Amino acid sequence: MKKHVFLIGAKSLGAYGGYETFINKLTEYHADNERIQYHVAVKANGSGSLAPENMAGATVLSESEFLYHNARCFRVSVPEKLGAAQAIYYDCKALAAVCDYVKKEHITDFVVYIMACRIGPFMRRYYKKIHVLGGQVFLNPDGHEWMRAKWSAPIRKYWKYSEKKMVQFCDLAICDSVNIEKYIADTYRKFSPHTTFIAYGAETRKSVGADEAFAEWKQRFGVENRDYFLIVGRFVPENNFETMIREFMNSHTKKSLVIVSTADDAFLAQLNQKLHFDTDARVKFVGTVYDAELLMKIREEAFAYFHGHEVGGTNPSLLEALGATKLNLLLKVGFNEEVGEDAALYWTKEPGNLAALVDTVDNMSEDEQAAFERRAKTRIQTAYSWEFIASRYESVFLGE
Repeated sequence: MKKHVFLIGAKSLGAYGGYETFINKLTEYHADNERIQYHVAVKANGSGSLAPENMAGATVLSESEFLYHNARCFRVSVPEKLGAAQAIYYDCKALAAVCDYVKKEHITDFVVYIMACRIGPFMRRYYKKIHVLGGQVFLNPDGHEWMRAKWSAPIRKYWKYSEKKMVQFCDLAICDSVNIEKYIADTYRKFSPHTTFIAYGAETRKSVGADEAFAEWKQRFGVENRDYFLIVGRFVPENNFETMIREFMNSHTKKSLVIVSTADDAFLAQLNQKLHFDTDARVKFVGTVYDAELLMKIREEAFAYFHGHEVGGTNPSLLEALGATKLNLLLKVGFNEEVGEDAALYWTKEPGNLAALVDTVDNMSEDEQAAFERRAKTRIQTAYSWEFIASRYESVFLGE
């Protein structure tokens, strides 16, 4: 008999985001798994939703359900008038749908895996209901969401409280970083939380079928192979765009800085007022890239990758960079050092530090670059391959 696993918290599958990428890959690598049946909540409308008709390989079952990688995906509608509270409503409605489905189908052995700590104030009720039905609640606590600069003080307070209640009412916290696992165990010691560490995954293969799109992309933005530094990530303050752009501008490199990111016109204008990067032709904001193969090709042909994330656990964009880019320059914080080890170079936010590192790597020999590339690919293959991550999840979901 198959174990039923319900995945709650991502908006869709295969979109540009950590949880979406995770679910896409987990269900892909378990598409032929005879021991687990996945059920995935997806948004039916609004920001982040994805129609099954636009998903390659999806089979529409009804207006509210479709199959993707043999996973049953059920669509959850969310009133857009709720604004920022949409995510809370979405998770709660998805959990209610899970409970209804479990009762209807007489499922008695299942796991509900909730990603992110959005619904702590409501968790006790769902935790008890799921237990009565014979299920378990697993949690991915994500990173320190309550530390993100974009949130106001009241919202940060909510996130912290919500995290506490989510940890209290879960049977297992699956942490994607050793540092996050330690934080959960130490901070919520009074709840004696059960935790385990399973990271995100990545690939070390070469991109497929992206040469023509990459050639057009290069022409559009005026860049050449191996002649640009690269940043990929959400355009938010805690990812340290200000430091990376300022330090790059203060370096002596003639290479470009290509920034692949979400749009935020207000933050962009604010940054430009401080840095005046519009006067430096090397700095190129190129928008988002949703074509996974093209993005992989862009990573492959970059001279080096900047990673400025300092909030959260194991970051997917870092893993993808280590799997594809020769040189990786990471902000020196525990999360990043844990992943990169000796396969990357590190910088601090001290003025001049990153600029000096840029000038150093700009003159690095091909042999030195190749050595970093080998170590990075080995790091991904041994600790972060999707095959390894998927097998770890199988063991945990099945209680082995």
